[in-house]
Amino acid sequence: MLFESSNPDQPVWDCALRILSRRDHSRRELEQKLRQREFEQEAITRILNKLEQQQWLQDARFAEVQVRQHIYKKHGPQRIRAELQRKGVHPDEIATALEQEETDWFELARECHFARFGDAPIPDFKERARRMRYLQARGFGPDHIRYALEAGDQ
Repeated sequence: MLFESSNPDQPVWDCALRILSRRDHSRRELEQKLRQREFEQEAITRILNKLEQQQWLQDARFAEVQVRQHIYKKHGPQRIRAELQRKGVHPDEIATALEQEETDWFELARECHFARFGDAPIPDFKERARRMRYLQARGFGPDHIRYALEAGDQ
């Protein structure tokens, strides 16, 4: 070994910075990735706290970026909320990020429906149910789905 670091946390720090250099992560995501590399939990916690102090790791910023990316992919608020919760973002930070975007979820649902199905009328109940399931899987609520389908019927 050419270089022996006097700081035992240095390998954890270096690994965390490499991971964060690719994209933002939530604290939970980064912690899981560092655990997979079998670093000690105390060292991981110290490094995560230091990264948060230096504002290199912020769940609020991560949530904002993720919300924008999901909206670009035409995902609804329920799916976005579920994804961010799965990644360990606090519900308050999720709500703030969703509010800051000021998205018209009804119009986004309509655009999502149009992009997938065009403006063809809905011929029967079976097709209507299929389209409803599609929009539900994309994360839209019942009111958003109803609006999108009614806009598609006209």
